[in-house]
Order: sequence, then structure tokens, then C-alpha cells
Amino acid sequence: MDKLIRAREYEKAHLADISAEERPVYHVTPALGWMNDPNGFSYYKGKYHIFYQYYPYATKWGPMHWGHYTTTDFVRWEFLPAALAPDEDYESGCYSGSAVETVDGTHLIMYTAHLERKTEDGENQIIETQCIASGDGIDYVKYEGNPVLTAKDIPKGGSKADFRDPKIWIENGIYYSVTVNMAPDQSGQILLHSSEDGYHWKFVRVLEACRNEYGEMWECPDFFRLEDKAVIMVSPMHMKARDLEFHSGHNVIGIIGTCGDDFKFTRESVRNIDYGFDFYAAQTTESADGRRIMTAWMQCWESSNCQPAHAKWFSMLTFPRELNLYEGKLIQNPVRELEGYRKNRVVYTGYTVEGECELEGVSGRSADVEVTLKGDESDCKEFVIYVASNEEVHTSFHCDMEREIITVDRGRSGIRHDIVCQRQFRFEKKNGDVKLRFLIDRFSIELFVNDGEQAFSMCIYDTPVSAAGIRFAADKTIKIDVEKYDIIV
Repeated sequence: MDKLIRAREYEKAHLADISAEERPVYHVTPALGWMNDPNGFSYYKGKYHIFYQYYPYATKWGPMHWGHYTTTDFVRWEFLPAALAPDEDYESGCYSGSAVETVDGTHLIMYTAHLERKTEDGENQIIETQCIASGDGIDYVKYEGNPVLTAKDIPKGGSKADFRDPKIWIENGIYYSVTVNMAPDQSGQILLHSSEDGYHWKFVRVLEACRNEYGEMWECPDFFRLEDKAVIMVSPMHMKARDLEFHSGHNVIGIIGTCGDDFKFTRESVRNIDYGFDFYAAQTTESADGRRIMTAWMQCWESSNCQPAHAKWFSMLTFPRELNLYEGKLIQNPVRELEGYRKNRVVYTGYTVEGECELEGVSGRSADVEVTLKGDESDCKEFVIYVASNEEVHTSFHCDMEREIITVDRGRSGIRHDIVCQRQFRFEKKNGDVKLRFLIDRFSIELFVNDGEQAFSMCIYDTPVSAAGIRFAADKTIKIDVEKYDIIV
């Protein structure tokens, strides 16, 4: 426990070093230092818990701990002390995992113990196993029988070095977990295990596999039932770009299909979850009222070393989203609880834009802004929205109304690094129109297109917070509707 005590004492000593003004208004950041994957997203004793991959001592990746927050509404988050630290001989890092409330009222965590060690001949050996910790929502004790899933629980030919990220849930009184594993073909597969008590597990089947079709190794699996479908979400590594649906590098894909009580999954469609620069390792939970809620790491590995100057914390989580199905597509929108924090409404209906303009009252760096382009009444081909803008910087969203392509460009946002700054994705007009909803926070922008048919997430760390302007530009006359709120938490 020494490492956990040290982390908690460090948090206590340094948490006040970061003021509220130095953080986003309504996005989760690490208490201190570094954050990556969300973990343990769950409802327990009247509160939602979110844990995360955490290194408190620097804004760089290090030996993984678990940080911890709770909320009752997904908007206001309460800091809690670090929950896990790598302090057992079977782990050099507490890697990603999940949590569930058990029938006896315990909060049960299942996580990956990542162990790196030298063999007798000096080679570096990596072993990943799955472990259990249980607690009361604040303090957690690791199971004395850890690890509970090891190489013996992997199908023949699977890698014991790439076996991680358990997602645990309870269905019909049985505990289930999905983990990812490197298959013999050197691409990812999702393994399903079951347990009567959450501690003693057995292998059930390979639930789904990459077969070198979607990237290489898979990470951070999730499985849930939504309406009459089953959904698998997973984060493929090292994908190759495919049209405008998937980009090169790390993606998150949603695999929609059918799955009976025997867990024989039949794939029907595969689509990108988020088209943005910064979205990975998505995880969901079920809310108390039955909604499926998702969050993700709002950062990417490719730019994770490109940190703002004098950073006291690094990276954040996306704002939680409600998931639904519509016409076979996974739809995602900000949780409805955000509406309780929307203030200072500004509305324009049928405003005519030609050339470039700004609208009085439409600006901000903590805002919820919806813009509807009335393309059915216009021959406008190119419409641009500039966000987080002043005389020197902006992030732009170019809507090609003919080709139905959105191009996002943060190359003039003030970013100081040579990273990917432009990306495109397709949308479909609705009766000639397109609806764009922007969640703008101090260091990020999340875009939702046509009531959540597409999403795009991105960080803008280096944009001055004072750059709060929003501008519109059209190559030909077009009418727009605008509804803007300040988000005040």
C-alpha cells in the first residue's frame, strides 16, 4: 500500500496548485499530472464513478495508477483520492479495466496487471493478467487470489503479453467480462469469460476478432445490448486510412450486430465512433434510468507528447454522451443533464449570411452552440464556421454542401507542434439542411452533426482562452438558425 499512500499524500499536497481557471469548465481532467483511458465507469450507491489511467507525478506517461472522480449528473465532478497503485509483485502498472456494483453492495473493480521484468538471459518480458479489487467507493483492496485470469485462460496461440482491458458486467445473475488479446494471426480478438461470483472465471468463447481487417491489436473493448441489437466497441491500433470513414493510426469502431444468450455474435455493420483528432479508449455504463452513457480519452497517442507549455495536467475525457440506435446507426449526443447548466440563451432564426460575419452574443469558450444551415433554400457550396477565434487564431469547420464533406482544421489554433491538424469526414444533408452542435470548453471542441449521426472531438490546448469569437462565412447567400448558451457550472 506504500505506493498508494504516497500518491494520495502527493495529491493532498499539490491539488491546490492548479486553480479552477486553469482547468476546463465541464470536462474531467486528471487531479494532477497525466491521464489516459477512462476506467471503471459505473453506477454505485447513488453516484457515477469514473476512474482513469493516471500518473500523478508528471504530465508524461508513467507507472499507471487509477485516479478517481464521482458525479450525480455527469457535469459536476467530485475529486476522490487515487484508488489503485502498482504495489504488488504481479504488476508494474495497474492498467485499464472496469467496475460493477455487486449484488451484496460491493464495488468490484477488474483491471489489467501489466508486468515488465527481465528474464535470466536479460530479455525484457511482458506479462498481462487480469485482477480484482473490491471496495466501498473510496478505498479498494486487491483480492488475495490475484490474478484471476492468466495465460491459461487464453485460447491456444494467444499472446500473454497482449491480454488486457477487461470490461465487466452482470447479466441474468452471471458476471461476464470481455478482454482483448493478440490472436495467432497477430491481430486483435475479444475474449469472453464468465463467473458465478466475480472472482473465479472460465473461458466462454472468442466473441469477435479483427482478422487483420480493422487495424492490428485491439484495445479497450466494451459490449452492451442496445434496443434489439448488440454493440461491441473497441479501439484498433495502427489502422490504415479507408476513404473518409477511418483514419490512419488509432481509431474507435462500433460493431453492431445480433447476439443471443449463448453469446454467438453476428456482425452486421462496422463504423467509426468519432472522426476527431482526439478520441480513444471509449467506455460505457448504464445510467440509473437505463440510458447507455459513453465517455472516452480526449487525446491520441500520436500527439500525446505534444503538450502545452508549463502544463500542470495533461489530457481529459470527452463530455459524457447518450447512445441510441436509429436506422441501424449508433447515435450519440451530450447527456441531457447539460441542459441544466445552459444560461444566457441567444437565438437567431433565418439569419442571412453572405461573405463573413459575426452575430452579437454568439461567442464563448464555455458554450453550447447549435447552427443549422438551411441548404434547401440556397445555392451556397462552401460554409465555414470559425470557433475559438480572434485576430490571430481560430479553429475552422468547412462544410462542403455539394460533396457533403466537413473539413476540420486546427492548424491556426495556436498549436505549437507539427501534428495532424486537418481531417475530413462525410455527412448527409437532411432535406438539404445540416445541423451542427458545438460543445466548446476552454481546451476542447466537440462537434455533433445532425443530432448525433457523427461526432468529432479535439483538443485546442494552445489556443488562448481569450480567443472566444465565433465567425461565419459563406461563398453565396444562405440562411442559418443559431441557438447559443453559455455553460456555467
